[in-house]
Amino acid sequence: MEWKTRITDLLGCKYPIMEGGLAGLGTWELAAAISEAGAVGCITASVYKTPDGLRDAIREMRQATRNPFAVNISIGMCPYTDEMFDVCFEENIPHIETAAYKPDAYAERLKKSGIPWIHKGATVEFCKHAEDLGADAVVLVGLDGYGFKNIRQLPTFTSIAWASRRLKVPLLAGGGIADGRTFLGALGLGADGIYMGTAFETTKECRLSDRIKQNIVGAPPDHPDLIYELIAPPVAEDYQEVKAARDTMPLDRWIPAMEAVHLKHRGWRDAGPVWEMADRLQDTDMRELGARIKGPYSFACAYIDDIPTCKELVERIVTEAEEILDTWEFLKTR
Repeated sequence: MEWKTRITDLLGCKYPIMEGGLAGLGTWELAAAISEAGAVGCITASVYKTPDGLRDAIREMRQATRNPFAVNISIGMCPYTDEMFDVCFEENIPHIETAAYKPDAYAERLKKSGIPWIHKGATVEFCKHAEDLGADAVVLVGLDGYGFKNIRQLPTFTSIAWASRRLKVPLLAGGGIADGRTFLGALGLGADGIYMGTAFETTKECRLSDRIKQNIVGAPPDHPDLIYELIAPPVAEDYQEVKAARDTMPLDRWIPAMEAVHLKHRGWRDAGPVWEMADRLQDTDMRELGARIKGPYSFACAYIDDIPTCKELVERIVTEAEEILDTWEFLKTR
């Protein structure tokens, strides 16, 4: 079947599936494999640390695939942010994604560039704000996901259903999605596509260490530490302390500190720039990242049983979804 949604129309992809920004892991090689599979690969700018490094990655990407791709610039989590935007504009990339901090300071430049702009948020209100600024599409990540969170963030199911009632621009759903059922579930809730991080970091092409990938494959989604990390609100005292430090702490230290507080990680006061901490994702010992020792992953671990190639993963999700649609009798009653 043809998977035609507002996201496939906007991004020019075969399937309404996009790779999430992956600190330390979002290389052009991984993005190219995802784009070649018919989804939208996404280069994470902070992986390359310098504007010249990002420019080289974009050019390598274009040599590897003719299919559409995006570049993620997470504001406050990427070095040389202004210069990274300049590189994206100069290279006229197909799509650009912003995330983490409010994009207000960059909205005018993004719109003037003519490059389709996607903004990722953790709450409906932040996504609505991005829509009002002129974003062409938004990603909404629910509590089921890993990474930067918000005190008012809701579970993925509620987030997407509510957002579909409030937003006019195309919507990508993120947080705990990794198979055909969760793909269809997101579309049924009103999303125009899905946005996956954990599922793509557990593929053969990702440079995440093999030990961590195997840990994700064997991880139970109902582990108390994972539930505490992803769903429980931050410790009130820690949250108030880091919130009060916004005006005195550099943004590239405040953003990772706030992320660590929401994930209830130890040592959040010593959190450094994300592009420095992310290098540890290639190591085999993940004890420093928090209460769990098994690595960074979302509730998507519930649906991850092996380590496929990107092509195998995307085709599996689509095939599962099509098989489910073929067997749902209630769909044949109209």
